[in-house]
Amino acid sequence: MFGCMSDRVGRVKVLAITIWLMALGTAVIGMLPTHASIGLAAPVLLVVCRLCQGLAMGGETTGSTSFVLESAPKHNRGRWVGVIFAFATLPNAVVAVMLLGLQLLVGKETYLDWAWRVPFLVGGLIGVVGYWLRRNLDDPEEYKAARKSEFQNPLRAVSKTGFKSMLYVAMIQPVQTVSAYLLIGFMYTFLVKQAGVDSRVALFSNALAIFAYAVFIPIGGHLSDRYGRKPVLSFGALWIAVFAYFSIRMASVGTLPELFIGQILIAIGAGIYSGPCFAAAPEFFPTSFRATGHAIAYQTVVAALGGTTPLICAWLVNSSGSPLAPGWYVTFIAILCFILVRFVPETKDVDLSTSVDTSAAKSATLKAGAAIARR
Repeated sequence: MFGCMSDRVGRVKVLAITIWLMALGTAVIGMLPTHASIGLAAPVLLVVCRLCQGLAMGGETTGSTSFVLESAPKHNRGRWVGVIFAFATLPNAVVAVMLLGLQLLVGKETYLDWAWRVPFLVGGLIGVVGYWLRRNLDDPEEYKAARKSEFQNPLRAVSKTGFKSMLYVAMIQPVQTVSAYLLIGFMYTFLVKQAGVDSRVALFSNALAIFAYAVFIPIGGHLSDRYGRKPVLSFGALWIAVFAYFSIRMASVGTLPELFIGQILIAIGAGIYSGPCFAAAPEFFPTSFRATGHAIAYQTVVAALGGTTPLICAWLVNSSGSPLAPGWYVTFIAILCFILVRFVPETKDVDLSTSVDTSAAKSATLKAGAAIARR
């Protein structure tokens, strides 16, 4: 929805809508009456608020990526995109520490009674702060030029010529999605339930690992600016394939050193892979329907593989009887993507205004012309 809107009405307008939608959904959760007060309406309203947050997050992901990619210098696109995803990831670590501190400050009973509302109310302020930061932004010149020269219905355009680009996203995205959701959405529960780690220690160690993951995203993006997206994607996938099982095994021991090292090994590989992955995915599409194509492909993969990762990992543990089974699942996905990366085009120096296949064809024509001229 927001991807299509971003191509039709502009990147900045959509980013203004999503920041307010996220703030509204978050703040209202902090003010919701309890089930004892209003009955079934309480969980219904909670689901509506969560849907608002989900819509906003989806719009933010594609909208901010397209905006920054099209605003960045050609040879720094990976690093610039990596930085925004690092800042998008950091709150997962910051919030974990904040919740831990709040529980220690007010006590568990008070926290469960009313103090849990405080982070949601504070989170609602993001609308005010975010809108103030974005109020003077303007759409990138890259987008303005594309809109003037070849504006068309983005949904129609992506259905005609964007299938191959969406397939490329589906080929590189799985290992990033699975490893990130394993770290952010599954590891805390795994440490508490399977490894028997104290919940506070698990929360703190997971926050440190998420922080490390955020740090390595722009590092991976910077390396891909220098050496190319595909070599860094291959290295990141290989790292995850080698260390995923051992990371889960170390974390399952439950002692403090293994706890940290196991999670950070996953974080390093996921971060290095994520940097070029986040940059390459929108680079597969031309500017005229970049947000629409990227949103459809990226969100489909994230919903199918990312959202289900905690569920699949929990099912593997229960069905196999081994707490290490999630390690094999992540290893399989990493090996699969390591192979698939071989078959996607390099996008480091692609012309953003055209599709990656068109850019490749132009490049091949220029090289052929230069060869003929030399002869």
